[in-house]
Amino acid sequence: MSLNAEQLCAVLLRCCSRAKAAAEELNRLDGQLGDGDLGATLEKCARLTEASLATVPQDISAVFQAASMACVRASGSSFGTLLGVALLTAAKQSSSAKTLEPQAIPAMLEAVLAALMARGGASLGDKTVLDAIDALIQALKTQPPESWPTVAPQAVGAALESWRQQPNKIGRARMFAERSVGLDDPGMVAFAHLVDAAVGRTTHSPEVL
Repeated sequence: MSLNAEQLCAVLLRCCSRAKAAAEELNRLDGQLGDGDLGATLEKCARLTEASLATVPQDISAVFQAASMACVRASGSSFGTLLGVALLTAAKQSSSAKTLEPQAIPAMLEAVLAALMARGGASLGDKTVLDAIDALIQALKTQPPESWPTVAPQAVGAALESWRQQPNKIGRARMFAERSVGLDDPGMVAFAHLVDAAVGRTTHSPEVL
């Protein structure tokens, strides 16, 4: 099912609502391995994004660009910056498009993944949000779009499960590598929330979190 600009805004606004609701949880998880401000960062990104989408932009690229600029304004934190980079990359990938077609989404996510690796310096296997994004890409590439509302959260949930017993290898969390074994990466959990919201799930399901 394709999305027009108004429908894409609705998806992003659901993600904003979820980010705000999950802020306390994400702060707690981030406090175990980092600065403890991931939830606060995403909450600010969400509020500014909501304001930026109060008037629906004219096309798909403009929606992503408005959300990207909101996230860049929200915070100087690494995750907020990377979220802005991800959304800006999506804007570039959908230049002038009036609709976002399902078949374009895996390639868009691959471009986002490449941009995040280039900007943040992390690699696949470092136990970061990149591993969850990669798991999502592989699932979407192998399953028909009509199954994505179920397949997408399951893929991210499986990534969380598989990486839980691995150490974090980059960022501040790498200094607590042994302590990170058995803990979920906060960025991966945040991504699970966003994917959950994007496909319309209003509560956690066991396979996701």
